[in-house]
This record gives sequence, C-alpha cells and structure tokens, in this order.
Amino acid sequence: MNYRKFGNTGWQVSEIGCGMWGLADWTGGSDAESDEALDCAVERGCTFFDTAWAYGNGKSEQILGRLIKRHPGKKLYIATKIPPKNLKWPSRPEYTLDDCFPPDHIREYAEKSLRNLEAPIDLLQFHVWNDRWAADRRWQEAVGLLRRQGKVNAVGVSVNRWEPENCLDTLRGGCVDAVQVIYNIFDQAPEDALFPLCREQNIAVIARVPFDEGTLAGAVTRDTKFPAGDWRASYFVPENLEASLERLDRLKEVLSPEMTLAHLALRFILSNPDVSTTIPGMRRRNHVMSNISAEEAGPLSRSLLDELRKHRWDRKPTTWSQ
Repeated sequence: MNYRKFGNTGWQVSEIGCGMWGLADWTGGSDAESDEALDCAVERGCTFFDTAWAYGNGKSEQILGRLIKRHPGKKLYIATKIPPKNLKWPSRPEYTLDDCFPPDHIREYAEKSLRNLEAPIDLLQFHVWNDRWAADRRWQEAVGLLRRQGKVNAVGVSVNRWEPENCLDTLRGGCVDAVQVIYNIFDQAPEDALFPLCREQNIAVIARVPFDEGTLAGAVTRDTKFPAGDWRASYFVPENLEASLERLDRLKEVLSPEMTLAHLALRFILSNPDVSTTIPGMRRRNHVMSNISAEEAGPLSRSLLDELRKHRWDRKPTTWSQ
C-alpha cells in the first residue's frame, strides 16, 4: 500500500481508504462478513475509514469503533459526518445554516458520533454543504471548540453530487482541512476549479463514488433489480440507468483484456496526485483484495488517461441524483 499526504494535517493516509456507507444501509451481506472485510483491509495497509452518523443511524460508526478496538496497535484514521438537521440530501440552495447545521446540532451529533466510535474523531465532516454558509462564523466557532476540546482533529465538507464548485469560498476561508467530492472516469469536473484550489490551499481531497455507484465496476446491468429499500433503486431510475450503461458500453471499447473495469476506475483516480485517498465500498473480503490489487498496479499510462478524458460526463443535479 502506498500512502499520501493528507493536506495540511501532517497525516500520511492509505491511497485506498474504505467507504462504509454500504456496511449499514445497502442490502446484502452481514456484520460478520463486514468485519472480516475490514480486518482484511487493515491487514493489507488501509488506514483511512470514512463513515457517517446517517449510515444506519450510527450503525456504521459502531462497526468502525469495533474495528479500532480489534487493532489497538495501528493508527486508523476516523472520518465521520454530521447529518443535516433537516435530514435532507443534498442541500438545496434555499436551505439556511439553521436548517442544516446550527451550532447546537453540530455539537449534539459530534457527541453522538464520539459515543458510537468510542474514540476521538480525526476528521469531522459536514455531510452536505452550501457555499452560501461560508462566512457564517457560527459553524466555524462550533467546530473550533470541538478542536480545542480534543474531540476533533480536523474539519471537512462533503460536496453535493455534481456540484464540485459549491464549496470554493468555504475552502478559501481557512477553516476546512479536507473536501470530499465525487470524482471518477465519468465525473471529472472537480479537476476544473476544485482540485487547483485544494492544491493551492493545501487541502486534502477524498474522492468518493469511484465506481459511479456500481456502473464503473461492472456491477449494474440493464437487468439489475435492487431489493426493496436499497438506495440504489432510487438512483438508477430508467433515465439514469440507460444513459449510464450507454456510456459504459463506449468505455469498454478502450478496456484492455488484462484489466477489469474496477481496476481501470480506481487507477484513473489514483493517477491524479491531487487525490489524497479514494474510498470505495468494501463489504466483502474479495472487494478488499480487488481494490488493493488495483492500487498496487500503479498509475495508468498517459495515453490511456488521455483517452479516458473523452469519457467525461458533465451532469447537473436532479430529483433522483441525491
């Protein structure tokens, strides 16, 4: 496993981290299977684990807390997120800071997460964001107090889907250490303005949704049916499913026989030095082994990266994009 500098924090984190949404809110699998996968990830060098209170109303945080207890001799970086008070994803332009992150709500959910994790929080993130809140001192003072109390070491924002520039003023304000953003072969827009600013401000970048919720791993087809209650059923509505798979069909034309789609997707992200870590879901041991083997294969060639630039897909938020 290779490690990268995590912005201005002084941390060195694994290039492949672990996104823990699927361990609590997606159908399939079991806690025992998840624990086995997470232990395997730690054994193979993963040190960055991203969770949130909203992932199972604290269940994912509790899973991570158990993992930390099982590996007391290893430094594992804990990243979690405060849910918006109105419990609505994503944030809409008309929502105010009081709708989403009033100071008492920030403190309340930081304490809930601390109880679930039973450990200090390395990175506390806002689970949605709107740049109109950038200059509001109230959220800054709330997280500043948590830092001074030793409960939180760093602060981040998680940017709404397909809105990578809806945080730039916030990052310029100097109170944020990391930004989490969707970045993959299809979603390349963060390269335009967000990544250059992060480079300039020495802000860490967490690349989420590396597989476009499954299409870029070859896990979604036109015949895929998600169980009732599975979030992906509301995301892969017919218009999104068909458009995604049409683009995937074109992408497969540049895929060499010796490389899987999942490896192509991860290696594309890790070929960008602006990325501090990427956080694919790893619910099973075979997911861990596949993701780490992609990391071990190293960056893609310049010619292949140039070809993948042609597969950029600029999208706008819609009712189903969440």
